[in-house]
Amino acid sequence: MNNPADLPLQGSPHRVAGAAVPHESAALHVAGAAPYTDDLPELAGTLHAALGLSPLAHGVLRGIDLARVRAVPGVVDVFTAQDIPGPNECGALVPDDPILAGEPGAVLRYLGQPVYAVVATTREAARRAAALARQVIAADALPPVLTPQQAHAAQQYVVPPMHLARGDARAAIDAAPHRFTTSFDVGGQEQFYLEGQISYAVPREAGGMQVFCSTQHPSEMQHVVAHALRRPAHAVQVECRRMGGGFGGKESQSAQFACVAAVAAARLQRPVKLRVDRDDDFLITGRRHCFHYAIEVGHDDAGRILGAEVTMVSRAGHSADLSGPVMTRALCHFDNAYWLPHVAMHGYSGKTNTQSNTAFRGFGGPQGAIAIEAVMDSVARRLGLDPLAVRRANFYGEHTNNVTPYGQTVDDNILAPLVDRLERSSDYAARRAAVAAFNAGSPVLKKGLALTPLKFGISFNVVHLNQAGALVHVYTDGSVLVNHGGTEMGQGLNTKVAQVVAQELGLPLAAVRVSATDTHKIANTSATAASTGSDLNGKAAQDAARQIRARLERFQAEHPQHAGLPWPALVQQAYLARVQLWSDGFYATPGLQWDRQTMQGRPFYYFAYGAAVSEVLVDTLTGEWKLLRADVLHDVGTSLNPAIDIGQIEGAFIQGMGWLTMEELVWHPQTGALLTHAPSTYKIPTANDCPPHFDVQLFDRPNAKDSIHRSKAVGEPPLLLPFSVFFAIRDAVSAVGGHRVDPPLQAPATGEAILRAVQAVQAGCAAGAAA
Repeated sequence: MNNPADLPLQGSPHRVAGAAVPHESAALHVAGAAPYTDDLPELAGTLHAALGLSPLAHGVLRGIDLARVRAVPGVVDVFTAQDIPGPNECGALVPDDPILAGEPGAVLRYLGQPVYAVVATTREAARRAAALARQVIAADALPPVLTPQQAHAAQQYVVPPMHLARGDARAAIDAAPHRFTTSFDVGGQEQFYLEGQISYAVPREAGGMQVFCSTQHPSEMQHVVAHALRRPAHAVQVECRRMGGGFGGKESQSAQFACVAAVAAARLQRPVKLRVDRDDDFLITGRRHCFHYAIEVGHDDAGRILGAEVTMVSRAGHSADLSGPVMTRALCHFDNAYWLPHVAMHGYSGKTNTQSNTAFRGFGGPQGAIAIEAVMDSVARRLGLDPLAVRRANFYGEHTNNVTPYGQTVDDNILAPLVDRLERSSDYAARRAAVAAFNAGSPVLKKGLALTPLKFGISFNVVHLNQAGALVHVYTDGSVLVNHGGTEMGQGLNTKVAQVVAQELGLPLAAVRVSATDTHKIANTSATAASTGSDLNGKAAQDAARQIRARLERFQAEHPQHAGLPWPALVQQAYLARVQLWSDGFYATPGLQWDRQTMQGRPFYYFAYGAAVSEVLVDTLTGEWKLLRADVLHDVGTSLNPAIDIGQIEGAFIQGMGWLTMEELVWHPQTGALLTHAPSTYKIPTANDCPPHFDVQLFDRPNAKDSIHRSKAVGEPPLLLPFSVFFAIRDAVSAVGGHRVDPPLQAPATGEAILRAVQAVQAGCAAGAAA
């Protein structure tokens, strides 16, 4: 850091907020010197925990031969549900998620469910003992329910069904000139954070417990650990300096591991670390919900949607977790960029004997929006129109046709100018003609092109979660320390918060440092989720810094002899005059209201927008495909940090492309075993999957709302941009039949799925010719 003597005068202009500065830990990351939870020095006497997992997807537990487990060399302790001091429960919203499976007679809910915990002197010894689960767990098997369709047929849900409607969809569909029904499926997605789930629990004095945890929600971890130990919240301290990725998978599902580590540490009064293997992480934790859709649509000759009805059924897994809010956001994003005058939406969170699915970047928004994009694509093909023309015909208006089905006015609509600019900059029209010419002369290789827009609501749907706190300390040498309630998972939150504070105090960024998230510093924090990290914590830190600045300005006004002093000297004089040089800050997002019973209100502070054009090449004989080019224009308001924001957009695009094209989750249809539980069987995108031409531009227009420096959230919205990749593949497959047959392509569009769609188009053309 710069010597404080070199720091500028307080209040001098430094445009730090908005600068494209590197991530605050970039140098540590590339040097391998950024400590994660597993890198913390282990205290003397540290033990290691592992989990014995259910060998059945569904069954009744009859007993566990724990003596065999205890006999494994190195094992110090083995415990089950009845040994947990407090409630055996760690559900995020509904108390339906046991920490460990339970006593004999309890129902085993999925293959991979933790049944018992082992604590040993080494991690290897603990894992060897835990691996005996298949031999020591006695249970009677029951038939599993594995798919959302099976759960829906059995009317088996983790939360009550949801319904959101406007107008009379049934009458509008029946009266429409054109009508069709269709179904669509989109798969789930593993978060595949580079750092797996881990908690390190350390007993402290007087019954205290400190937990170092890789989590997006330290306050929730504090809450569940306190309950499991039957201790007050003030006895539990949860700390997280950084995560090696989260993507939603560490919002609620780090709870199980934090609780087991803490219970073990409390039992033995020794530090206990629980770091799960990647395979076990797959088998224990949930991921993005897969969705099944049944859709009925009525439209006019221009492609305008007159009425639509959709039934969405998700695979929630064995417990509620966050499936209710995920479905709420899916229903609230079915409209995406489009005015739907008459619409009826039904959401069902199917209870299945699989891992309990949870948050993942987008939190149901992508699953809701892709359904209406599939509709737009099909309408265009049925009418022989360019899909972009159909999408434009349905855009929300700026002054009319601008109210969502849930009653919120879209009062910051920039869709039309954003899409217009991207259409021009990507040379969409000329490329559309070039793709058609190429396909006319190429019987095997087919190109596809698609431009898709997005509108994404920013805020937690649960209003009270939209709050944050921060502490800012100015030390007598002029350096500044910030602590806030958000968590750093590589997304650059700490960098942006430091930029905000430096800007407010008129300091260079090097003068500000952000410390680890700690429940003993900022209490009752919300999860770093819903793309609200910078909005909430940036505003809270700004509030704290402004209070300090105001005190120093008053001090200067009262003591004009100190005007013009360098920042460190001013701070020293203020300290000598007993001016408070630290402050807490708080922020609560204004203007939000939501009625979850009627599903009406204003759940979002503002919307973020974007659009992408993708061009692909598909081999219709093998199903192989390649992304040739991607052009992105994305709305981040006035960017807090263009370098970080562009990196987030690029990463979200590739991650979303992986979800829609290659990341396939497969469960054994009889046993319920997750077959894709490691990098050998579950494929995520690599650098080689990035297109040779990947142009990402920011649509630089200030946020109409008073967000932090008029910026907009960038975490989740860009994940919808690669819809353009999926629909470009669909366009290429459609070209096999001269765009006369709607391809039944499902997501993920793996090579096999593409081949099935190609064959269906060919069969449809043959049937049409025969008729």
